[in-house]
Amino acid sequence: MGDSRIPRRSLLLGAAGAASLAAGVPSASVAAGLGTAPPGTAPLGTVARSRGLAFGSSIATWQLEGDYPALFAREADLLFTEDDLLWYRLKPAPDAPLDFSYADRIIGFAEAHRMRVLGAHLVWDEGFGEGWPADHLWSLGRAQARELLFGTLTATVRRYRGRVDAWSVANEVTSPEGVRGLRTDVPWWQTIGPSYVAEAFHLAHAADPRARLLINEFGFETVDQWGDEPEPRRQATLQVIDQLLRDGVPVHALGVQAHLLADRFAERFDARSYIRWLDRVADRGLDILITELDVLDDGLPAHAGRRDAGVADVYRRYLDVALSHRAVKAVTSFGLTDRYTWLQEDLPREDGAARRPLPFDEELQQKPAYRSMARALARAPRRAPLWPPA
Repeated sequence: MGDSRIPRRSLLLGAAGAASLAAGVPSASVAAGLGTAPPGTAPLGTVARSRGLAFGSSIATWQLEGDYPALFAREADLLFTEDDLLWYRLKPAPDAPLDFSYADRIIGFAEAHRMRVLGAHLVWDEGFGEGWPADHLWSLGRAQARELLFGTLTATVRRYRGRVDAWSVANEVTSPEGVRGLRTDVPWWQTIGPSYVAEAFHLAHAADPRARLLINEFGFETVDQWGDEPEPRRQATLQVIDQLLRDGVPVHALGVQAHLLADRFAERFDARSYIRWLDRVADRGLDILITELDVLDDGLPAHAGRRDAGVADVYRRYLDVALSHRAVKAVTSFGLTDRYTWLQEDLPREDGAARRPLPFDEELQQKPAYRSMARALARAPRRAPLWPPA
């Protein structure tokens, strides 16, 4: 993830309804293959919809097996494309033609279940896979880089025009150590120049004028596991947004990744400061979408029950604050089940205990995190929805 220093599971693959019903969701397993739930419960998507919110999650084609797809279809109204629009799928080598077969399948899954789609990511400095030599992008001339990046972007958005509702156009392009808020340690900056971000938004908008276009970023909530404070990242991101808006670039929303660190979260998360920052984003006319929500359970005990309670508390504290702001229009978790969390492979716990960051466990049983999410969604103030009902 660029200077975030967190790799994606997808890179490892490539390189090797109602508030009343949701107020007390009991813990229960989901029937295999059916996605059913006990009487008196409502899916998270239904609860969110009643408040004008969209709830969804990431999923990839390699997860469309067994009993999980039915559970996903039950709970989610919004599908975030986890892997299948990254370049290790779209263009697995510099000389490979574009391969939309994986993206077609995941978007077809969303359409079959009447889900909205958030496509990720049109511009990123990672996600290429082992078919791309490490120095290839850096060695391109400006014309070559423009043709590669913008040609792929335009072909992708055109193919899914009217089928993808929102795009993460620019992912992880800001940095406090950058120039005017933009990262410089990426090949597109070095080959095309700082205009690459603005150009990407213009081209995506031209290819599909109705799609919502996001700049997607991380690190806004608390100090992270490397000691980085959130305020510099907030300032850098706002600096980039301000320049894009001054230049008439069609940026519609900010994607907030919200990879939350459990370690001392209650102490470190400054709710008032966070709301003020959301105010500043909203004051610029942008919607806010939480795009990659999960909890890194460092700082919590290995004992599964105690750890699950701690993770649920983090979700509660964060979502009660974030969802109180009406500019927040969507919540998308980075996966629904611990069976498929990127954190287990990329950031394993030092004590060897399996990560438990998501609302369902590996057996697709609801955890306390699920109930925290349901209650936070049910308590959220009503707002105008980002999209009309599907």
